[in-house]
Amino acid sequence: MDGDYIIGGVFSIHNYMHTVKHNYTSIPEHLRCTGSVDSRELRFSRAMVFAIEEINNSTELLPGVRLGYRIHDSCASVPVAVQAAFQLTNGVQPAFDTGETCSQSGTVTAVVGESGSTPSISTSRIIGPFDIPQVSHYATCACLSDKQQYPTFFRTIPSDRFQALALAKLVKHFGWTWIGAVRSDSDYGNNGMAAFLHAARKEGICVEYSESFYRTHPRSRFQRVADVIRGSTAMVVVAFVSSGDIRLLLEELGRRPSPPRQWVGSEAWVTDPNLLRFSFCAGTIGVGIPQSVIPGLREFLLDLSPAKVAGSQVLTEFWESAFNCRLGRSADGAEETVCDGTEDMQKLQSPYTDTSQLRITNMVYKAVYAIAHAMHNVMCPERNSAPQCDRFTKIEPTQVLGQLKRVNFSRNGYQVSFDANGDPLALYELVNWQRSESGSTEIVTVGYYDASLPAGQEFQTNRNLTWAQGGTQVPVSVCSESCPPGTRKVLQKKKPVCCYDCIPCPEGEISNTTDSPDCLPCPEEFWPNADRDLCLPKPIEFLSFHEALGIILATFSVGGACLAVVTATVFFRHRASAIVRANNSELSFLLLFSLALCFLCSLTFIGPPSDWSCMLRHTAFGITFVLCISCVLGKTIVVLMAFRATLPGSNVMKWFGPPQQRMTVASFTFIQALICTLWLVLNPPFPIKNLTTYKERIILECALGSAIGFWAVLGYIGLLAVLCFALAVLARKLPDNFNEAKLITFSMLIFCAVWITFIPAYVSSPGKFTVAVEIFAMLASSFALILCIFAQKCFIILFRPEKNTKKHLMSKNPSD
Repeated sequence: MDGDYIIGGVFSIHNYMHTVKHNYTSIPEHLRCTGSVDSRELRFSRAMVFAIEEINNSTELLPGVRLGYRIHDSCASVPVAVQAAFQLTNGVQPAFDTGETCSQSGTVTAVVGESGSTPSISTSRIIGPFDIPQVSHYATCACLSDKQQYPTFFRTIPSDRFQALALAKLVKHFGWTWIGAVRSDSDYGNNGMAAFLHAARKEGICVEYSESFYRTHPRSRFQRVADVIRGSTAMVVVAFVSSGDIRLLLEELGRRPSPPRQWVGSEAWVTDPNLLRFSFCAGTIGVGIPQSVIPGLREFLLDLSPAKVAGSQVLTEFWESAFNCRLGRSADGAEETVCDGTEDMQKLQSPYTDTSQLRITNMVYKAVYAIAHAMHNVMCPERNSAPQCDRFTKIEPTQVLGQLKRVNFSRNGYQVSFDANGDPLALYELVNWQRSESGSTEIVTVGYYDASLPAGQEFQTNRNLTWAQGGTQVPVSVCSESCPPGTRKVLQKKKPVCCYDCIPCPEGEISNTTDSPDCLPCPEEFWPNADRDLCLPKPIEFLSFHEALGIILATFSVGGACLAVVTATVFFRHRASAIVRANNSELSFLLLFSLALCFLCSLTFIGPPSDWSCMLRHTAFGITFVLCISCVLGKTIVVLMAFRATLPGSNVMKWFGPPQQRMTVASFTFIQALICTLWLVLNPPFPIKNLTTYKERIILECALGSAIGFWAVLGYIGLLAVLCFALAVLARKLPDNFNEAKLITFSMLIFCAVWITFIPAYVSSPGKFTVAVEIFAMLASSFALILCIFAQKCFIILFRPEKNTKKHLMSKNPSD
């Protein structure tokens, strides 16, 4: 259409470029498009015409200036797109015209298009050096944001950089970490998928396969890609493809049933109503350009008549295809009819007439208005608060380019502006293919994605989604199930990071998050629970008065002390009897007193250790046992001296009378007290938390402080016990009907045996059983002494009083 200024347009109205084999003997044919007319792309081109006519009729935007247009068909082919670019820069007559006289004013002021990224790149490289601005409505390749390579390129549709990020966040939002990926083998598909994979890796998403294809590839390529999809384990397929490419792949998948797949689509195809016929794709989700309303556009699209259509070859093809008739010429076959003028556009069901979901169409509309506003700012300075436009002003594309960078306006409620890269604000709808009550598949808006919102708040959903095969539950697409708390991930060899095995945390470690890569050790005084997902305080263990073992040992301890008291009571009541007087009653009472202390001393080993109890238990044990052994040793020496005193001329008893006996016991006990004092002063025992014997619990025990002090105390007791045992053995065969040395020998034999076996048992017993072994040794040795030395005497005193006489004791014949 003629005008004062011309805006160029390039659209992919046909699907293929006509190709011929050159024989190099004749001039090649001119490039031309072939195949069926893409009704959706035709609507885009008509929307451009509508916007220009709307601007021409406006009194606010470019008043008094008439815009013209030149629209070319690139058929999504780079060679044809390049040819169109040269025609637009040189002012050559276009191939697509409405039949009206075109302007011969030379080059265009700006260009709207192209629909694809690859043709747009080629177009931009041709017109860029001439500073002719290009505003695309559908080229989304992130590479076009590079102002070094494409300084004159703008677009009203967001860059794939935002779309790729939105798709990656969408996949992550639904927990899909194992996906398949297919893409168009073009700048759009390759660059878009590269951006998506980069974003997906950051989100922890793994790709099982990534396949590419293009509409011009042989069918075998599509068959191979379809077989990969059918044989994969990934439930989710992310498709970064153009509408024409995905159609061929879906047709191939439809030839043979395949497992259900959850499709995630890019905006290039997920909002294309022509693809809704593939019912097995129901449940598809993706991001799309927001829907819009353009007042008056539907009426303009329907305002076609045979007379208007006849002036355009493209519109003629569309009319004949839509109504299955021939326009203005006779039919070629019996099945074809001649268009008779009764064809009704109002009743036509076609993507061309479908204005219920205007998405990309609005991008074309905004592109035209952006160019018009830039031109307005160049040639319409405001005078007296009203714009004055001089249509005879010669404007250069460079001027329009400069103003395009600064445009900022609103049209029909939609904001239009460009950032430094020529990109608009990224805003997408989240769309879902849902089955209607009638059984057909519809594109339903279920939410939004706004890149300007804070991280984590970009997605907003406002209705329920349906999934593959009409499911209501989010499908699962993972290589390995999530590792629950208490386990950690171990990667499988030669597989992506999303493929792993779940290994329980080792002993002493936990993981409290899902899919934890590592297990963390619990603090020193904590231990994992059974599920190994929580650290709990370790139970504290010590020999307690409330447990069975502690109660039993305490009972025997108190019982032993009572036995010593009872024995002392019997001896005191019969202190005048021959057997009591003959066995050195003073040492006997002292021995019973020390034995009572030995029994009671074991009680200090039961209960939670403290600073005082640790020092008391070991020192009291050492001193009381030395006092006990000293008494036994004194009694043994008395026996030996007594029998030696009966020899003629012997006066040894005067050298070992009661004072000497007391001095001997006191001296031996003092030495032990001195050893204990040095131990307590230099390095005393102290309570500790034993964390090494058992990993899962804490043992409260007394550390020895100085091991030398402990073994010195035990060694001294052992030395006295061995000495006492040796003297008792010497005196065991002395004559007398009642020789106490025999009883002492047997008691010391048991005493030494107990403490000899105590040493390995003490060293090897763990935890509180170490204390139990020590108490057992104390009780066993104490019971051995009291029973062996005093049991027979008490029996004679209480039950055989006839033997409790001096005559019987002095008798040489044991049978008397």
